[in-house]
Amino acid sequence: MQIETNGILVKLRPFNERDAIAHIFTCDNGMLVGLLRGGVVAKKNKPLVGQCGHLSWNARLDSQLGVFHFENEKNLSAPLMLNADLLKIMNAVFSLVVALVPERESYEDLYAKTFELLSNLSGVAKPYDLYLNWEIYLLRDLGYALDLTKCSGCQKTENLRYLSPKTGRAVCRDCGAPYMDKLYKLPVDLNVTKRFIDNVCKEHGIEIPISRKIL
Repeated sequence: MQIETNGILVKLRPFNERDAIAHIFTCDNGMLVGLLRGGVVAKKNKPLVGQCGHLSWNARLDSQLGVFHFENEKNLSAPLMLNADLLKIMNAVFSLVVALVPERESYEDLYAKTFELLSNLSGVAKPYDLYLNWEIYLLRDLGYALDLTKCSGCQKTENLRYLSPKTGRAVCRDCGAPYMDKLYKLPVDLNVTKRFIDNVCKEHGIEIPISRKIL
């Protein structure tokens, strides 16, 4: 089996003294996991987390750990390394896609949003707002879309004050008044999306990544 596509290297860990296990988030095959031969000892064209480029993934059987050939074309992490906040955001993005994006399933929109986020982080005045928008896309693509357009109870579009933790839908002031202690307050911020992501992680039987907890 062979896959050829473009992707972002989001995780790299040693496999033995020479080789590394890589997680690459791809534009049309979701997460791919495989062996990068010489990834530990390479001096020229050394693979680094945050690089993006063209790759091939090969395996004799679909169930086997494949082998990567990765051609780095750009290092998206390089402009972020000297800014602690931007580095935290990048680490949160990578840890969440590794934890939650399934292997070999198409997530083209999320990939595009991830590439856009990493490309623009160093040039915006409010990077956490950009990251918040990315988390909302992540939740949507994982099947937890937030609907902030109208009240889930009465369908009104005015005085939307709350968000249901069960449905992800907005609730107006009047409908939400009896349940204030059980609803999240609007507007949506990183604390709200963190609660939804934590629930998604629990459904998958995993802990929310530490890099997201400390963001």
